[in-house]
Amino acid sequence: MKILLTNDDGVQSDGLYALIDSLNKMRDTNGKPLHEIWVVAPEHERSGVSHAMTLKKPTKLRSLGDYRYSCSGTPADCIIVAGLGVLQENPDLVISGINRGPNLGTDIIYSGTCGAARQAALEGIPSIAISCAAFGDNLEYTGITTFLTDHLSELVGLWKPDSFININGPSTACTNLKAVWTIPGKNKYRDNLKCFDGADGYTYCFLAEGRQERTPDIYSDHYAVSQGNIAISLIEIHPKAFHDPSLNGRFVF
Repeated sequence: MKILLTNDDGVQSDGLYALIDSLNKMRDTNGKPLHEIWVVAPEHERSGVSHAMTLKKPTKLRSLGDYRYSCSGTPADCIIVAGLGVLQENPDLVISGINRGPNLGTDIIYSGTCGAARQAALEGIPSIAISCAAFGDNLEYTGITTFLTDHLSELVGLWKPDSFININGPSTACTNLKAVWTIPGKNKYRDNLKCFDGADGYTYCFLAEGRQERTPDIYSDHYAVSQGNIAISLIEIHPKAFHDPSLNGRFVF
């Protein structure tokens, strides 16, 4: 397969390197690589940009060697410019990650990792968003990369049009992790904002560390990861109306 890799942590992130290394180790019986691996990833961290796109200025690409590029834009930009400007065709698969930190439940809305996978799915490309659901600077990716490479063809088989696969796994060297079908959990964010008045007349607002509250649900992705398992969810990419379908076509006022 021709596989395109991207992320929202930046082209130099440990999670991306772990993903590249694990996929490059997939060989046939003659030692030939099973996949052609391309990388188009943001030049700097773009966490929390969701599905943002660059519209009013150019997106810049820089070659970092064979099949590898950095991009000045967002993760969604990376998918667009990769298909239209780098590969000149759609890849067979897009994998976005491995994210440093979880993309569980409501996090999916904000996630640049998921934004890239969603953009690929909008273009009809099978796509996977994958995250190491832990915090810290020295995450262990062996468990989740082993799971991915051991089951790559099966995971692609799970994909359906108008969706992307969202995977979250623990930080561990354990190579026999179990995967569970889950639904996205619900998060409540208790954010803190710190503001400072600047000499230039602006008030500078910084989103400070807050806390999250997760609604308990044994079928949620949160719960699966808390039990040491890998959480897999098939995420629909199109917005859905919340009103009663019987109202469709009626005048509102």
